[in-house]
Amino acid sequence: MAGHEIKVERPTPAQLEALGVERWSAWECSPETFDWYYSDDETAYVKEGRVRVRTEHGQEVSFGAGDLVHFPRGLHCTWTVLETIRKVYRFGK
Repeated sequence: MAGHEIKVERPTPAQLEALGVERWSAWECSPETFDWYYSDDETAYVKEGRVRVRTEHGQEVSFGAGDLVHFPRGLHCTWTVLETIRKVYRFGK
């Protein structure tokens, strides 16, 4: 469904600096599978690890270290953490 798609990109160091990722909140998770709902837009930068996410609409996205990931508000999905993930994130657009 348009508007509920996860977007993954490979940012440059300049883009990361402009976004201020070093000031974002940190989160870490060991390998496991869990359901998640995004009550707000989230942008995350993955520092370590590998994840596969499947949305309720069938989109399947894999991402890992070095990826900048955008999750839209209202998204229901299932996370499968393949390798311990360490990310920083912010809510809002």
